[in-house]
Amino acid sequence: MRRAPLFAAILAGSTLLSVNAQASDAPTPAADTSDATTLDKVTVTARQREEELQKVPVAVSVVSGEWLDRSYTVNIQQLSLLVPSLYYNSANPRNTAYTIRGLGSNTLSVSAANDGIEPGVGFYVDGVYHGRPATAAFDFTDIERIEVLRGPQGTLFGKNTTAGAINITSREPTFVPEGSGELSVGENGFVQAKANVSGPLSEQVAGRFAAQFTERDGVLHNVTTGKDVNGLDNYALRGQLLYKPADEVNVRLIADVSNLDSDCCTQNYLRVGSSLKSAARQFEGLSANLPSHGFPVYAPPSRNVYDRLTDIDAPLHIDTQDGGVSLNADWNVGAVTLTSITAWRYWKWDVANDRDYIGLPIQTVQRIPSRQDQYSQEFRVASNGDGPFSYVGGLYFYTQEINGKPISVYGPAATYWLVSTTNFPRMPDNLADGYGQYGNSHFEMKSYAAFGEANYRITDRLTATLGLRYTYEDKNGDYSTTVSGGLPTTPGSLQDNAKLSLFRPQSYSAADSGGNVSGRTNLAYQFTDTLMAYVSYARGYKSGGLNMSGLPLDAANNPALATAVIKDETNKTWEAGLKSAWWDGRATLNLAAYRTVVDNYQANITSSVETAALRTYPANIPEVTVKGLEADFAAQVFSGFTLHASLAYADGEYSDYPLGPCPLEWQNPNAAGGCQPFKAPASLANKTSNPRGNPNVPGAYVLTGLPLAGLSKWAGSLGVDYELPWRSGAFLFHLDSSARSGYNSDTSNSIYTRIAGYGVTNASVGFRFNDHWEADVFARNVFDSNYITALTIQTGNSGLILGQPSDPRMVGVTVRANF
Repeated sequence: MRRAPLFAAILAGSTLLSVNAQASDAPTPAADTSDATTLDKVTVTARQREEELQKVPVAVSVVSGEWLDRSYTVNIQQLSLLVPSLYYNSANPRNTAYTIRGLGSNTLSVSAANDGIEPGVGFYVDGVYHGRPATAAFDFTDIERIEVLRGPQGTLFGKNTTAGAINITSREPTFVPEGSGELSVGENGFVQAKANVSGPLSEQVAGRFAAQFTERDGVLHNVTTGKDVNGLDNYALRGQLLYKPADEVNVRLIADVSNLDSDCCTQNYLRVGSSLKSAARQFEGLSANLPSHGFPVYAPPSRNVYDRLTDIDAPLHIDTQDGGVSLNADWNVGAVTLTSITAWRYWKWDVANDRDYIGLPIQTVQRIPSRQDQYSQEFRVASNGDGPFSYVGGLYFYTQEINGKPISVYGPAATYWLVSTTNFPRMPDNLADGYGQYGNSHFEMKSYAAFGEANYRITDRLTATLGLRYTYEDKNGDYSTTVSGGLPTTPGSLQDNAKLSLFRPQSYSAADSGGNVSGRTNLAYQFTDTLMAYVSYARGYKSGGLNMSGLPLDAANNPALATAVIKDETNKTWEAGLKSAWWDGRATLNLAAYRTVVDNYQANITSSVETAALRTYPANIPEVTVKGLEADFAAQVFSGFTLHASLAYADGEYSDYPLGPCPLEWQNPNAAGGCQPFKAPASLANKTSNPRGNPNVPGAYVLTGLPLAGLSKWAGSLGVDYELPWRSGAFLFHLDSSARSGYNSDTSNSIYTRIAGYGVTNASVGFRFNDHWEADVFARNVFDSNYITALTIQTGNSGLILGQPSDPRMVGVTVRANF
């Protein structure tokens, strides 16, 4: 509640300003003559011009700002409940990954926390690309609509993307005064305040200001400290100026800042998996033998993850901020519209973590203070009119700089838990106590692109589209670490080597540059005014990356520079779609079928070819394939009753992945590379044989043919809104429900890292008074469903699996005012 008075003042001020402006300047609203039983037309800018959704031959899901407000959706994680093809995974805001159709950054370990690797899904707000996945963890503010475009989008957007794009459009300033305010309070100390005000500042300038604040107590209880953790405490501010000297000119200056500052984020006990290690080196054995090393027997506070109990003993906190300024200008010069988008953005991050996730002092410090700055400039030209030929073309420049300071320090239990202290000669228990790694990383990239797409109406009903893009990118990175602390040791001794097995100093520089052509072609046929079909082929491109998290070592214990550069990723997508309207405009049904093949997919591999020892590190696997079907349905069933439904089926697999990381159940320190080796078919009766061990690279695991991590076979959502007029007001009802089948959360496809399917339902009921005031009772997770949102294997592979449980049911009350 620290910022509640501030936001209450904003809310009151916005309301007062709106009322005064309306009384003095606002014209009388015109009567609504629209057909109440016909769906409103949905306008999108998926092709960089305003078009009706049903006329655009692209697979795209659209969520309006009103739908966001009704469903209490304020971030990408909640948006994924409304859009089945969108998946969101986050252990904390920095370690955030999101995918479309299972592609993008489907595991946190690959691109989310590695500054030198880009996401495969483009994230845009008001035309500005956001370079780091972490920026998608912040709350939305004053949104007009969100479009989720599926498949490669590089021929229309500034930055190249292989998997799709999340395109967010905020509400523009208006010359008619308006404003709104909203205050919600609920269980677990939940408070959320929203306010916005818009109106003229002069005859040619309008302004808009929006603010949002959210606070909630933690939903995990720490039995060690007595505090509740994984709470919410964030705010978001957005200010805009619109300069409109003539109808043909539209210039927007936008500034925003979002901040998260809370005791977050950790996970708690989910399950224990068994490996082929000795019993003493697995979780239960390690926990039981602690007294012989100066610690009491360890037991988690609960073995039921949904008791939401943790006992972490290291500090936990996040402090992260995202903000920037952009200047968006559109000038209609008759035949074409010229567009310029100039932007600067920053993202900064600091955190305190307990990365062993339990009440033992194994790892006491884990931080990566970081700062990212990016600049971008986009110029576009788009044709006007409804002639047979139309086009969009553009030039794009983007530069990014990220600086980080990784810090990791081990505690007094690290030697026993992570390094064997029982073998001869026995290692001192305090060998790694205070032993830490301190580093600096610096990453720079520059991206240049020319892109365009042309449409030609061959006949009145048949339209052909051709899009091309050329991208050239240059990336440079430096990484260095030092080590210190712990028990003093003699260089080259067994004890010294034991410490170095935890952290070893290294320093390297890496660079990569190159260009690529990508594009797409599309044929669309308008059978009738309400039925359109299309087929398309697209080739997407995601540039290579640099490993900015440390390299495996060669035989001389130097960084293996051959592993520093991750190759380009390319994507081929075939798609066929159908868009239709039914019941005299009361319903729409859109269908899409697709098949995507990704070459050189950026993921983790396990290999000893480039390194002295078998290591897992980010690189490229030969091929991933995803195919599926999608359906989006909307209907105005009767006056005031609107239905939205979406369904997605996806079948994704590693179609060629011979050097995968070893799953927990096959880990064996006595085997080559630490993974149980392949055995001939005659030995398959042996329960310890590994039929997927790679005979050519002992220790590697063959993932070919196994499901793609992070992708559910089935996902669906259902939304209902009902407005029943009564006297001068209306009763309101909203429901949104989503379900997702189970999936494996880890690249290795371990039997212990599978997340079960789940469903979650949200609802609200309320009453609107005179179109100005509204009161609602809402419930998030109505049926108190328990499910896991993220999963982690404990460092050291003890077998402990941590899970991040869903938020419990929350009931609250909302008051809204619109003027």
